[in-house]
Amino acid sequence: MVELGGVSTSLTAEEVEEVRRRLGREPTPVEAGMIDIMWSEHCSYKSSKRVLRILPRRGPRVLVGPGYDAGVVDIGDGWAIAFKIESHNHPSAIEPYNGAATGIGGIVRDILAVGARPIALLDPLRFGDPRKSDHAKWLLNYVVKGIADYGNCIGVPTVGGDIEFDESFETNCLVNVACIGIVRKDRIVKGEMRHPGDILILIGGSTGRDGIHGVTFASRPISERSEEDRPAVQIGDPFMEKLLIEAVLEVLSTGYVHGIKDLGGGGLTCCSSEMASKGGVGVDLFLENVHIREAGMHPYEYMLSESQERMMLVVDPKGVPTVLGILRKYGIPYSVVGRVTSSGRLRVFLLGQLVADLPPTILTEVYEPPRRAKRPAYLDEIRRKPKPPPYPDLEDAFLKLLASPNICSRAWVYRQYDHEVGDRTVVKPGDGDAAVLRLFEVPNKAIAITADCNSKHSFLDPFHGTAGAVAEAARNVTAVGAVPLAVTDGVNMGNPEKPEHYWQFKRAIYGLNYALRSLEIPCVGGNVSFYNEDERTGRAVKPTVFVVMLGLIEDLSYVRTMAFKQPGNYIVVVGRTYAECGGSEYFEEVLGFVGGRVPKFVPERERRSLLVVQEIIRADRCVAVHDVSKGGLAIAIAEMAIKGGFGVDADVARAPRARIRIDELLFSETHSRFVLECRPDDVKAAIAIAQLRGVPVRVIGRVTTEKCFVLRFGKRQLVNRDLVEISDLWERALPRIMHERYPP
Repeated sequence: MVELGGVSTSLTAEEVEEVRRRLGREPTPVEAGMIDIMWSEHCSYKSSKRVLRILPRRGPRVLVGPGYDAGVVDIGDGWAIAFKIESHNHPSAIEPYNGAATGIGGIVRDILAVGARPIALLDPLRFGDPRKSDHAKWLLNYVVKGIADYGNCIGVPTVGGDIEFDESFETNCLVNVACIGIVRKDRIVKGEMRHPGDILILIGGSTGRDGIHGVTFASRPISERSEEDRPAVQIGDPFMEKLLIEAVLEVLSTGYVHGIKDLGGGGLTCCSSEMASKGGVGVDLFLENVHIREAGMHPYEYMLSESQERMMLVVDPKGVPTVLGILRKYGIPYSVVGRVTSSGRLRVFLLGQLVADLPPTILTEVYEPPRRAKRPAYLDEIRRKPKPPPYPDLEDAFLKLLASPNICSRAWVYRQYDHEVGDRTVVKPGDGDAAVLRLFEVPNKAIAITADCNSKHSFLDPFHGTAGAVAEAARNVTAVGAVPLAVTDGVNMGNPEKPEHYWQFKRAIYGLNYALRSLEIPCVGGNVSFYNEDERTGRAVKPTVFVVMLGLIEDLSYVRTMAFKQPGNYIVVVGRTYAECGGSEYFEEVLGFVGGRVPKFVPERERRSLLVVQEIIRADRCVAVHDVSKGGLAIAIAEMAIKGGFGVDADVARAPRARIRIDELLFSETHSRFVLECRPDDVKAAIAIAQLRGVPVRVIGRVTTEKCFVLRFGKRQLVNRDLVEISDLWERALPRIMHERYPP
């Protein structure tokens, strides 16, 4: 902690000197507090900006790119989709229920802040191993409850997500949340102030002392002192949020609102400085007008508070009476707190006293400290490990994987969410590789949305692990009948001041950039969360970059799910399997081996597989589709059988493959692969489409009426189990783990 302006800050000595140099004087206590939070990692992205700039941001459908509360993508017919991901890791690690709940509230307001109606939520999560840790169970239980209670109350369905368990997340769980919204192209607004004379109206929840220094708390590792930061975790009010959604959308429809922004991390300071900086204007704030919940607050507290359910409207003066009338109709508390000026200064007053006077750019154009990257030594140690021999009983390995926490059914989680409210959900959680939402505003169109990442792959190879997350997300939206449009990314890493962690971050972003540019998919926004590390042990989370991908379905007839549909249909594998079990569930869960060759992202291979499946779906030559990822080919086929309730008789020796062992053929997590179910009359046409594109494809078996799951390798029987047995194993694994202490 270094003192600046008479107050203790989280700034470094170099940053303090930079502030004094830019200002040419010592800041006031209020100014010092404002600079402190805006120069925090959480608000400033000071360690990540220079690397993130390499990502592709433009595309023919991109309407709003990075730098705003949400990215916006054109879907045609005058409509657009807004989507964004945010993290609430540190708050959730300390207070999981409210940390997760307020994460939902914040991400919903980000979507509102570009003028869109929120229509769906996703929750990519990471926890420690619940079989070994009561703490991991506690975090999982209350994070899920927090997401469920808040999302269910505001009437926005949670339709998908991603969950993985690993001991590296024991202390630092990762709670990322994403929201999707729909908006008319001519109704998009941005978080900017551009018109001097506009009036600033603060709406929603009252301002209190809760959440002060929340962003600085999120910009340092978890430690023994972290329990003292519990007051930095806000308490959400979903009922106020629901009123805000309806009131804001009606206010925006008047055309009088020139700008809008959520008061999230950094509160009033972040909101006012970013909007003024983007518009190149000044702003005067009058704190005595702010509606508060606690008497005697200091200006420092007003400016740093992160109280929830608050937004700022920038309103044309002639529209103020109309806007206030709508707010009163909905019972939304509000305060007229300031005005836009041409001064180029952010000035803060309390009862006529000037307590802060800064150029907005000193808050938004931060000092970017040099960071050093160094390849971690553990990677060399892992590479020297010889590949382990096959597990002696492949049927037992298959059953172990089905019941493992990272592969078993997630129904225990998503059944706590209302995933159908709003009546848009076409493909529900667990039914397909991505969620599908119908668009009432655009007849016969739908969107697909998914969130993907494999933290184990990224730990062994951040470049290909993250590139692989893009590939998996693209396969997932393709599998439900969509064409990938754009992504937003949620980056979760350790301490960037440590060269090894910064190397992981850089390699991950390079991999993300490589995959996005290879597949011609733009990145329209994202979030970076550093310092996900336990200071007491020095242990950081495995590198985790969630890829939230949006896909467009031009015709509802293209929608596909993963369940097998009809006995007698053929099982077709698209794509070749390679010996790429590094970071796989088979290596780590069954063999207890950390190492090996991670699945490699090969652009041309991935592009061709995606195009083939898209063409087969559009030609109506398949009735079910599932991508091959976690658990490999054997698990993908099993999930399709379980969901359909039909048996399987398949010879995996027929699947396209390199020269590999049988266990690798079953469980390798190689990219660019799909399993299709084709009607007998459609098989030749489907194969012809794949062959025309030069994609390996083979029929490996059939769907059967017998409730039996059979996998063979030629004449050698590998798995022969009752379908009811494997269904029970897969579906009940997570409830059995959680019910040891918690009811469903």
